[in-house]
Amino acid sequence: MIIVECDQRTPTWHTVRLGKLTGSVAADMLATVKTKGAEAAARRDLRLRLVCERLTGASSESDYVSKDMQRGIDLEPAGRAAYEAATGAIVKPIGFIAHDELPAGCSPDGLVRGGIVEIKCPKPATHLGYIRGRALPADYAPQITHNLWITGAGFCDFVSFNDRMPAALQLFRVRVPRAAVDVAAYELMARAFLAEVERELEDVLGLVAAA
Repeated sequence: MIIVECDQRTPTWHTVRLGKLTGSVAADMLATVKTKGAEAAARRDLRLRLVCERLTGASSESDYVSKDMQRGIDLEPAGRAAYEAATGAIVKPIGFIAHDELPAGCSPDGLVRGGIVEIKCPKPATHLGYIRGRALPADYAPQITHNLWITGAGFCDFVSFNDRMPAALQLFRVRVPRAAVDVAAYELMARAFLAEVERELEDVLGLVAAA
């Protein structure tokens, strides 16, 4: 893996992610439909987005940030501090980790000894749902599997933090060991998808050459 030292959500961070398969879109890459032979719209749109980013050198990621999203971003340092206080672990912030061979990478919310951390700061109702579920929320399984693949980490600590809850309920965390997810199967699907992106890009460049 290749570590790019930069602050997340900065111009440099957006630039190093261009045209790459990242953890935040892993679920789109895995999207399926029931119709045999058909491709999910989310998967198709992601493939075309990566092609366009490579052609234009410009990010196609949405820059829309809702009030709740901004609050989550602002709360992340507090969530990190709460996790460190609860576990005694020291979290090292990281910018971007790139695969050393493929156009893929991830931006975990931090590195800890032997593992990585993903910190979410959702609305109270969502946070409470995570607490009651007592497990990794299914929506984040693709992202965490992707990040474990890229980093080679032995585990991921999923953290949810909400400072509006009573003190005893502000922090929820669950450890996802690498062995608990099928990293090998995910890698096969990621490689196949990235090969599709390459073929699509070659097709487009072929059209330009023939014009």
